[in-house]
Amino acid sequence: MASSKEYLDFVLEQLSGLEAIVVRPMMGEYILYYEDKVVGGVYDDRLLLKPAKSALRLLAAEGLDAPMELPYAGAKEMLLADVDRRELLCRMVQAIADELSASKKKVKRPKG
Repeated sequence: MASSKEYLDFVLEQLSGLEAIVVRPMMGEYILYYEDKVVGGVYDDRLLLKPAKSALRLLAAEGLDAPMELPYAGAKEMLLADVDRRELLCRMVQAIADELSASKKKVKRPKG
């Protein structure tokens, strides 16, 4: 089942506090980018985010569970986001992007 444009619009409204959100359609679903990094997607009218440690820590600090679901058969599990908690959702997306940035920094080593 493909995701509805109405659900996508709702998710984007919830994330409107983040300026650098970009969505790209992909086979009836939507991939969510923040600061040019893939942070999750909308699959079957569910917002699923990458299960970054920083996002899981934010949920734990709020005393919330971290439900995991498959976006589609054969994929890795992702974090099912609570789209009704706007502020927490924005903080989670920012934390995931920050963690992805930190993991991609390479240390330059001298040649020789």
